[in-house]
Amino acid sequence: MSTQLTGRPADLSVAHWRSVAAATGPADRATAEQAVRAAYRAAGLAEPAEFRWYPSPLAAVTELLDGTRDFGASVRERVRTAAWERARTRALAALGPGGWAELWAATGATLAPVTALPAERVRTALLDRIAPEPEPIESWSEARKPANQQLRRQAGEARADVRLALLDAVAGQHDAAWFAAFDTAGTGDEALAALAGVARQTGWWWPYERTVLLSERPVALHRDEAGRLDRADGPALAYADGFALHAWRGMPVPADFPERLTGLTPERIRTEENAELRRVMLEHFGYDRYLAESGAEPLHRDETGVLWRIQLPDDEPVVMVEVVNSTPEPDGTSRTYYLRVPPATRTARAGVAWTFGVEEKDYRPLRQT
Repeated sequence: MSTQLTGRPADLSVAHWRSVAAATGPADRATAEQAVRAAYRAAGLAEPAEFRWYPSPLAAVTELLDGTRDFGASVRERVRTAAWERARTRALAALGPGGWAELWAATGATLAPVTALPAERVRTALLDRIAPEPEPIESWSEARKPANQQLRRQAGEARADVRLALLDAVAGQHDAAWFAAFDTAGTGDEALAALAGVARQTGWWWPYERTVLLSERPVALHRDEAGRLDRADGPALAYADGFALHAWRGMPVPADFPERLTGLTPERIRTEENAELRRVMLEHFGYDRYLAESGAEPLHRDETGVLWRIQLPDDEPVVMVEVVNSTPEPDGTSRTYYLRVPPATRTARAGVAWTFGVEEKDYRPLRQT
């Protein structure tokens, strides 16, 4: 099997593995299973006797926790971790710590936000879906009752079981950041090449002595321009069996959140108890519209613009500077922009200066654009 991890340019590696990380739809199961067999052989293991496919990581973990089947001991350390360590050790020896850091910055670091963060979101969603935490009990006397203590102990044990099952998982396409780095370094061996072959076809998978559990990739993936999970009218990441993640600009939101965005008012935004969701509502509603409809008053104005502050309950204030583009639009009008600045900003000039990365005293534009 060709490694396809032979030291190609960083931009080509990143482009290839970015597409792998974003791939959706059914795997070529025969190709994936062939790659898994190669990974087992490269690790000095007998080939697995059975492959079991699931529509989502949720379905795979659910069966793992069922405990009615004996898949054998986990071989993740030998199959995945050992190959990772060899590739990384060789890269460090060839490039030195500084060279490896530069290579990672040009490859893995650029993909980590679109791979590591979604993977962490999946882990959190699996944990909360399979073993949700009990609702908090505010009364100390109620919390101390044996029945409630037992409930919390059982929930803690269930969550620990899920975490252990997740430790056995290989992230598949969500390992794309690492593969991009090793691809560029050219330090992979047959074992890593086989794992790359699996990642090109599957989502998460679990290697055990006798059985391999493989999860299909999602059927839908929606991201914003920064690569973050993002969708306002449905799940941002969805699997064939209905397991899904909802997100707005990378932030997890409840499944019914799109409904909450309809009919928003300044009062509805102010009274939202969840500070993160309140920020999302404010962004969706529009800062300029909120300022106009909430009766906000400017903190400061000068020749550079107008400084506004939106005070929110139990949260830091949103501070923005209103500026007018000095270059007219084709129709002759001038466009107004609202630029978010640090909460401690006290003058419009300081806010505008901050957006250019300079101190207020040093901001002396020859011409504003």
